[in-house]
Amino acid sequence: MRYKTVTAAALAMAAALSLSACGPDGGSDNADGSVAEVSAQPKEKAATVLDRPFEKPNLVLTDTTGKSYDLRERTKGKPTLIYFGYTHCPDVCPLTMSNIAVARKQLPKADQDKLQVVFVTTDPQRDTAAELAKWLPAAGDPSFVGLTGDFPTIQAGARQLGIGIEPSTTDKNGKVVSMHGTQVVAFSPKTDRGYVLYGEDTTPDDFVKDLPKIVKGENP
Repeated sequence: MRYKTVTAAALAMAAALSLSACGPDGGSDNADGSVAEVSAQPKEKAATVLDRPFEKPNLVLTDTTGKSYDLRERTKGKPTLIYFGYTHCPDVCPLTMSNIAVARKQLPKADQDKLQVVFVTTDPQRDTAAELAKWLPAAGDPSFVGLTGDFPTIQAGARQLGIGIEPSTTDKNGKVVSMHGTQVVAFSPKTDRGYVLYGEDTTPDDFVKDLPKIVKGENP
């Protein structure tokens, strides 16, 4: 199958044009300031395979039980999907979690147990551990990990994956809005690096087709 090589900056620009009111996409550089190259499959493919996979963010946050959660340590050697969003999101965030949950249920039980799905809030002031514990099972699946913490730490972690997020603001109608990129990043159990990106238009069927390969660390 043919691939076309683009930069993460170009990918972020394209994603920003298609984002919902949930928030715009942001940064496109690696933590060291370099531009990551990606290998984008044809448009009919949901997955974008990275030529230069992202290193897993060195994030230590708080999970839904109120305990410290070291992302690298807890997901080491496990197929992992990471998404940055917030519980008050009107559309994209709950839809993304629901789509992944639907697809996860189609996996064999052993693969379901292997797959780690991590939701990192972009609105930590409102998304406490308790709030995430109530929202995630309803929006997605009880197995999903919800993480909160201080905003600068979360923002730095997102930037390492080329995902831009901004502090929550209040619009003219008094509504609090959290602006964030909407990519799902898949990490390989073989390398612990983020090697596949999914946009907000990824369907449950897309995830159903790809997750068996993601679990094995294969290219979708």
